[in-house]
Amino acid sequence: MDTLTRSERSERMSLIRSWDTKPEKAVRHLVSGMGYRYRLHSRKLPGCPDIVLPGKRKAIFVHGCFWHLHAGCGNNRPPKSRRDFWLPKLRENRRRDGVKSRELRRMGWRALVIWECQIKRPTIEGRVARFLENGK
Repeated sequence: MDTLTRSERSERMSLIRSWDTKPEKAVRHLVSGMGYRYRLHSRKLPGCPDIVLPGKRKAIFVHGCFWHLHAGCGNNRPPKSRRDFWLPKLRENRRRDGVKSRELRRMGWRALVIWECQIKRPTIEGRVARFLENGK
């Protein structure tokens, strides 16, 4: 059972951002620091990628570990209340991510997914650089 009232829960949930999150801003800072110019949240592309480099036909998604069910991650703790609502919703997010990535590939785009928990790892800069330089 939820410990908050309906209005308290609504207020807390309204504070959760879908754009301009700290992890997303960190990746944007990294990409711009490498000298790349990019667009944000292109609604013309499947999945509305967080960072889009149209000239290179590359897109970067910055996923929250909870919201996109990052497997094996400590940040991906299942909710304790309203599991009948949350688990199907989170599974659908995960399924939709795969569909949108395949659509991007069919359009000739390359996509990179960066998980929230990976942002502070020292290897992230190299991973982003390799993706942007040669697509791997």
